[in-house]
Amino acid sequence: MTTKISGQQFEDMFSEMEMALLENNVAVEVIDKIKHDLKEALVDHPIRRGRVEETVIVSLKDSIRGLFESAFDIVSRIREKREKPYVIAFVGINGSGKTTSIAKLASYLGEKGFSVVLAAADTFRAASIEQISQHGDKLGIRVVKHDYGADPAAVAFDAIKHGKAKGIDVVLIDTAGRMHSNADLVNEMKKIMRVAKPDLKIFVGESITGNDCVEQAKTFNDAVSIDGIILSKADVDEKGGAAVSVSYITKKPILYIGTGQDYKDLRPFDVDAVMENLGLA
Repeated sequence: MTTKISGQQFEDMFSEMEMALLENNVAVEVIDKIKHDLKEALVDHPIRRGRVEETVIVSLKDSIRGLFESAFDIVSRIREKREKPYVIAFVGINGSGKTTSIAKLASYLGEKGFSVVLAAADTFRAASIEQISQHGDKLGIRVVKHDYGADPAAVAFDAIKHGKAKGIDVVLIDTAGRMHSNADLVNEMKKIMRVAKPDLKIFVGESITGNDCVEQAKTFNDAVSIDGIILSKADVDEKGGAAVSVSYITKKPILYIGTGQDYKDLRPFDVDAVMENLGLA
């Protein structure tokens, strides 16, 4: 025997889930979107009698878990590419932990046996070249850089050229931490992508900034079509709401989370832990 969920029934059931999502720092905009998507899928559709509440909960779990199923292993992708180097470009605003995340990934890839070069293509922010150069020195990794004010696309081009000449496995490109509202800088970023033709474009955002992180990810995704996400400062936001929010809006997977200041503090995203935190395990 089947029945149908009425709009009011759905509202009553979802209100409890809504509170759980809010308490776990899922952005309001995202909760509204999840609610809309579930309502479309469930209201006035036949459901087995006696299984109504279970069906709503399972649908919510599936919609959130489904976000993360498109996650992929960067190491495998690097190994699969025949022509070196594998190029990864990073985008995100100043203060998001982008440059530190690049250094962490460089360290991680070095441990996996890959040779890495860093491209200091943030020629805009004072001290950015010094910052990435310091990471390069600590890690023993070459940093390709020009002067401040130089064309960032030229820096990226030179780093890739160097990578090809030296048989380097991976080039990691740092870009200016553009405020996502700055049209000139966004256009410059698009130029870097046209020149570098990266194999992967990664957005780095702070998990603790909630709605701001969602808006940033959305804008960068609209501008350059990101492939994946690294969430920094995830040790401060244990709940996982930011991961759900950013992934739901962009439909792109969280690849890694940053969990501290050391180079080793980068770990693959664990969807099961997030589901558990949300009370949906």
